[in-house]
Formats: sequence, structure tokens, C-alpha cells
Amino acid sequence: MLMHSDQIVLTPQTAARLIEDQFPHWAGLPLVPVLPGGTVNAVFLLGDDLVARFPLQPADPQAALLALEGEAAAARELAGRTRFATPEPVAIGAPGEGYPMPWSVQTRLPGTPADRNDAGSGTDFALDLAEFVRGVRAIDARGRVFRGQGRGGCIADHDEWVRTCLERSEGLLDVPRLRRLWEGRLRDLPRGSDPDVMSHGDLMPGNLLVREGRLVGVVDVGGLGAADPALDLLCAWDVLEEGPRAVFREALGVGDAEWERGRAWAFEQALGLVWYYRESNPPMSRIGRRTLRWILEGEG
Repeated sequence: MLMHSDQIVLTPQTAARLIEDQFPHWAGLPLVPVLPGGTVNAVFLLGDDLVARFPLQPADPQAALLALEGEAAAARELAGRTRFATPEPVAIGAPGEGYPMPWSVQTRLPGTPADRNDAGSGTDFALDLAEFVRGVRAIDARGRVFRGQGRGGCIADHDEWVRTCLERSEGLLDVPRLRRLWEGRLRDLPRGSDPDVMSHGDLMPGNLLVREGRLVGVVDVGGLGAADPALDLLCAWDVLEEGPRAVFREALGVGDAEWERGRAWAFEQALGLVWYYRESNPPMSRIGRRTLRWILEGEG
């Protein structure tokens, strides 16, 4: 089942042909689709060391190329800034026969995504995650501020989306309780005077790579940018159980206002996952349900 109504269908054969035509030195390398796939890109393992990523939804090719170039620049900026591995850009491919969009190749990282293990129950993993967030925040923003798209600016700007999600979640979730939490506590949280800091922007379980209970790498780094410092705290509810969550918070020295905004960002993200991916990507939908359950547990 397709995850998006306008999703581009890409077969392994087409992906292999694009690689062979544009990068013949990689022709013949094993090409294995990653399943379940990503929500933004179809992902293929290319040989032992590379990953090919093909956007799933159509867009203006030139705008998409600029976006891929921006993602590559973000990856280069993050590379080596923490002790945790992050993917490095290798190449950008062009549209070709059977596929209308530019696409990219990057380095492959070791480790298992955190949504496929119980890393969230470990305090060592929580400390690693806090160290990564600190390392990203330490990158000089060079005057950059939130760019005005997606999460990371003003929480209240997402009210229309949250209302849509609540309507779509009737029969799936305790909508009255969730609505009370959003409207009564989370939606209108003040930003205060905290300046924007550099943020990964999407520390979902699938983007956190784990080995032997420790964080070893972080992927999907193209969204690196300036944002509300609370944005990267959403991982506290996306992946960490209650005890490790408290360890994560203490390690970062997060105050009450920032912590509550992090919970709001986690709420906004998780609410969309449940209904949107209910049939097309059940594991992603279940992550959203778990996050909301952990958020509600804090309400008593």
C-alpha cells in the first residue's frame, strides 16, 4: 500500500537502471530496498557502504534539486561535530527514465534503528542522546533563525493541522482528552526569550541508530537548521521511557518551560502519525500512539 496519495512508484529495477546510467562505476553493486521504507524517501542499500534515496512525492524538479543540495550542505556541516556518525553526501542523481525527480546517494552507517529495539529503556542511550543534542546545539547558528516551515517556530501556528488531525483521529484515539490537552495547555505555550539554536529537527526512533544499547549514529540530517531549542526534545517522548527520559532532561539541564514546549512538539508530530500512516505504515502509526500514551501519562 502506498503511503501518499501522490506517491511515485519506484521499482528496484528502475532504481538500478538510474544508478547504472548515471553512475556506471556502481553498476552491478547489490541494491536492496530498505523495508519498511521511509516516509519521505524510498531507500536502497547500495553495496556495503552507500545508500540511495529517492523522494516519494513529486515536486518541481529544480526546487527538489535545490532541496537536495541544501540537505547535502547540512550533512557536511554536521559531519564530525559530534562523536556519533552521521551520513555524508556522495552524489546527486538526475531524473531519468521511469523516475521524474532528482535523487541522492550518501554513506551508509552501522547500527539498528531505535524503533526496532528497546534502546529507550536504557539510561546510557538517554545520555548518548543528550550528548548528541548538546553537540548539535553547539554548532554556530551564524545568525540563522527558524526558516518558517514545519516544526520549530511558534507552536500555535500548528493549530489548524492539529485540529485536522483530531478530526481524522475520531475512533482511533481519545480525541476529547487530547483536545483538552492541546487547547488547554500545549497550544499557547509562550516561546519566551530563548534564541533559536541549531537543531536536527526530526529525532524520531527510525533516525537513531543503536548498537549494544548505545547510540552510534543519527540519519536524516538534511533538516539541520536553527529552531526552537525545545524541538529536539521531542525525542524524549518519541523513544525514551519515563526513567531514561528524566536522565535525558537532567543531562541537558532543561527548565520547565522548554521541557513543556518539547512535549508540545512531540504531541503535534505524533498526532499526525497515527491516522496518516494507520494503514500504509502501521509501525509508524504505532510510534505515534506510543508517544501520545507517554505524553498523556504525564497528565495523571
